[in-house]
Amino acid sequence: MHVHAPAPTEEEIRGVVAPLASLEGPLLPMLHALQDTWGFVPQAAVPVLADILNLGRAEVHGVISFYHDFRDHPAGRHVLKICRAEACQSMGANALAESTLQKLGIGWHGTTPNGAVTVEPVYCLGMCACAPAAMVDGKVIGRVDDARMDRILAEVGA
Repeated sequence: MHVHAPAPTEEEIRGVVAPLASLEGPLLPMLHALQDTWGFVPQAAVPVLADILNLGRAEVHGVISFYHDFRDHPAGRHVLKICRAEACQSMGANALAESTLQKLGIGWHGTTPNGAVTVEPVYCLGMCACAPAAMVDGKVIGRVDDARMDRILAEVGA
């Protein structure tokens, strides 16, 4: 079990997002800045963003939950994304995803108990001709079958 750093304070959150307040449409850049800083969007950021941007908390939360890339808790040391788009589904991505999640004993957006890997869905990696596709820590991999997935999981220590 790995230890989580203490939650960022309101002052730390303001320090990250305040410089972006003058941007046109600043909410998404602010959310990205928070995730880049802490690896997730802290729950404590919702009232801070609502205050800075004069939005309702529900509106801020709605934007965070709408975009799949934003996490509300830290990810594992490695992030594995499995494509869920139609081309990959037609080439076996659903079965690949099910078997991968089952092997790891987690669900979508879950992290393995050892903190090694978080599995997330992604909707098109642009590798339709090499389906099914996955991405590990930003590196796209095509033609992923069970054997290749087993190698990927071994490499990330899952």
